[in-house]
Amino acid sequence: MAGLQKVAIVGAGTVGTAIAYASIIQGVVDEVALYDMNGTKALAEVLDLRHGLQFVPPAKVDGGDDLAVCSDADVVVITAGAKQHPGQSRMDLAHANAALARTLTPQIVDVAPDAVLLFVTNPVDVITYVAQECCGLPHGRIIGSGTVLDTSRLRQLIAARLGVAVSSVHANVVGEHGDSEIALWSTATVGGVHITDVVGPDGQSVEVHELDELLHQVRTAAYRIIEGKGATNLAIGLSTARILSAIGADERSVLPVTARHSFDGVGDVTLSLPTLVGRAGVLTTLEVPLDATERDGLAASAAAIRRVIDDVS
Repeated sequence: MAGLQKVAIVGAGTVGTAIAYASIIQGVVDEVALYDMNGTKALAEVLDLRHGLQFVPPAKVDGGDDLAVCSDADVVVITAGAKQHPGQSRMDLAHANAALARTLTPQIVDVAPDAVLLFVTNPVDVITYVAQECCGLPHGRIIGSGTVLDTSRLRQLIAARLGVAVSSVHANVVGEHGDSEIALWSTATVGGVHITDVVGPDGQSVEVHELDELLHQVRTAAYRIIEGKGATNLAIGLSTARILSAIGADERSVLPVTARHSFDGVGDVTLSLPTLVGRAGVLTTLEVPLDATERDGLAASAAAIRRVIDDVS
């Protein structure tokens, strides 16, 4: 049996359906419910997913345009909101999507009062904060997808550069899921060896001067994908399914999800740091060692997020 009995997904667009698809294929959940204001779209996606149930672990798929389909969910994933278009940053979506979060979050809590709420809607750090402030749930039960995808992007780039398995790369992207995010290079390793000291099987190595370019590729990945196909959806579907798996199995895995933190001179803010994730949502955040550059970069990222939070408040 899957770790989660029921996951509800709010928003049956490209991201919401990718999350449903990835979760069903991986056997993360017994039941998926898709909600969308466009009931015709939601039911069409439900039907499409049902037609493939023969080929995946046992699951049930339902949905429609009544938010009651989210009732009794263990986790509600929120993807609804304005989409990022070519030339836009995630922060450009803040006002419209913050207003939606203020309206939608209390309604979700009414129908699924015991659920963990997992926000994917961008700008996810700002939207997670807004949602935490408007419904009275413990902060750890309202989390964001954070930099789990950004971290995967970074690890893939490093793995390809060195000719090693992605699973052997341990490196984290933290801060904003967006333009101010940083990589924790000081603790980035392959098999316990710092990445700049690793020599791959064919003599490949990562030089210090390449690190900024690697981070730049991570920061701009979404822009390149949106320009080419209009939206990012497949990898965020997989990374969100990974978070759902950690919650459902009470894995207590370390993932850089969006959670509440406090910074001197900035105050409370929601951003990503390596965080212990389990059945209750966020359990605790690890005290990761940072060098001076990383501390400054993380503080700057926190300040950038806080400015937008203040702007939409």
